[in-house]
Amino acid sequence: MLRIHFTADDLARTRVAATIGAAAETMYSLRLLRDCASAALPFRPWQEAVRGRLGARARPFTSLLAVDGPDIDLTVLMGDTPSLEEGIDNLLRASSAGMRAELEHIAFHPSQLSWARNLAAGDLGARRDFAAGLTACNEALVAPYWNRTRSHVEAVRAAFARTLLDGGIERLLEGMCVPLVRWRAPVLEVRYHRHVEVHLRGRGLVIAPTVFLWRDPALLWDSQDETSAPTLAIPTIGDAQVGAALWGAEQAADPSLRALLGRTRAAALQVATEGCSTTELARRLNVSIAAASEHATVLRNAHLITTSRRGKSVVHTVTPLGAELLGSPQTEHG
Repeated sequence: MLRIHFTADDLARTRVAATIGAAAETMYSLRLLRDCASAALPFRPWQEAVRGRLGARARPFTSLLAVDGPDIDLTVLMGDTPSLEEGIDNLLRASSAGMRAELEHIAFHPSQLSWARNLAAGDLGARRDFAAGLTACNEALVAPYWNRTRSHVEAVRAAFARTLLDGGIERLLEGMCVPLVRWRAPVLEVRYHRHVEVHLRGRGLVIAPTVFLWRDPALLWDSQDETSAPTLAIPTIGDAQVGAALWGAEQAADPSLRALLGRTRAAALQVATEGCSTTELARRLNVSIAAASEHATVLRNAHLITTSRRGKSVVHTVTPLGAELLGSPQTEHG
């Protein structure tokens, strides 16, 4: 069991993240595909659809999946951004000390030890190979379903927000992931693969609704930064009915939506469901950065996307209203 100890300051600083990030979701999806072939009933249509999609391009990433125990914490190395491109930029800039800290306790297959040492040593070529493999995995396993899964997570987060507004943070902790999580003030008890005691000491906790995490929550933290809040990733898909709504193929923007917004802005709204910077939006739309910024401004003023700052860049993400306009299913999650 995982026991997380809160103070009054921790309760005040606890928040719910919009996503655990495209990189971490990809890692969880790979683990789910490899380890839960028969047990994960809510994911069975997804597993059947994606099995066999991974090719040689994915190998630099799949080869680093731990044989046993924890995997690499990609939220530490790549952040929780919904944009895989931004996450890769973070990976290429990550410190060698941080990379070594994430890799040194991983039980790799003996055939991959040399490759893992190069990555841990900060070799830029190894990092780029890793990023290319991650991108290939994401394109095969996550990207075809990213719009709908982001919409699902946003619906879960909105339900959490309503609980928080109606009953406060302790009401949220009491009901957010029953029976996997239980609030016994001032301790949050979480079903976990081993016994761990965590004292937040005023840092607060980040709660991250997660799609491809199956069965048990996961605790993620930066061992190199004692001031950062740990993240509790919690599964949000527990039955086949919820899963079934997510695993259909993504659709292109509806013709009526293109008529309403215009072809380019409809495409921009579609791209924003994945989370993107203005530069990435311009590249995906094949327009100038100034034009992409103008399209983003129009969509933001119409409350179809939100824009937040991440470091030196901004990230555009679709709102629930924008997701509804695109036709993505909004799944209530109590």
